[in-house]
Amino acid sequence: MKNRIRKITLPLFALSITTFSNNTLATIVEFQTSQGNFQVNLFDETTPKTVENFLHYVKNEKYSNVLVHRVASENSGGTIVQGGGYKNSGSYLTATTPHIETISSVTNEAVWSNVKGTIAMAKVGGFPNSATSEWFVNLHDNSKNGFGLDTQNEGFTVFGQVISGLENLEKIAELKQCSSMPMLECTESEENFVTILQTSVIDDDPASANTLSPVKNTLINQVTTPDTSSSSGGSLNWLMLLGISLISLRKKLN
Repeated sequence: MKNRIRKITLPLFALSITTFSNNTLATIVEFQTSQGNFQVNLFDETTPKTVENFLHYVKNEKYSNVLVHRVASENSGGTIVQGGGYKNSGSYLTATTPHIETISSVTNEAVWSNVKGTIAMAKVGGFPNSATSEWFVNLHDNSKNGFGLDTQNEGFTVFGQVISGLENLEKIAELKQCSSMPMLECTESEENFVTILQTSVIDDDPASANTLSPVKNTLINQVTTPDTSSSSGGSLNWLMLLGISLISLRKKLN
């Protein structure tokens, strides 16, 4: 399933690098979860459409009482933690689980690499511009392992970097997995599910965290061979909630 210069003078290039360094990072969003908090610094300047889309859900409190509904791993050791889609109803995910209200899908912006500690948008297999509300955090460098997220489905849009609390996400990934969901106990009750209690903007300074160094996605333009394997390694199904069957019921492509 894996898919997806201009010549300039040296002085201009140097100037552009300086400007880029000072403006790639801005808004900081805090996620308060039932298993501890984490903060993400968004790449406002370089993935503007994706950040605007994400902040719509944050500012309209759409991520309140929402599940961290999936932990996915693949054979070479890559792991992601995914959320942003379903309300905590105290039950396992089914076709009738309440989904948060979504707006139109956002255009893919595969600028940055899916390295450890980055946050990216989930989307439907074969539809590179289908991201709406769901996101995932890379707990390993998933750019070119079995997931191959820098090239699969024309690349997954990395739009921020976790700057604190990554250890809480790692603890979530180590919880029991019940129907692929991280849970305290495999018993259906609200307190056993990992829940995003709320999200909020805690810093909107354009210069915030400008010392971070996001990694460029250099693989996106390379020719890749589609992965037709049905195994977990390289399969986009790990990043599609509970798979195509539920996504097709829940996610409207605009």
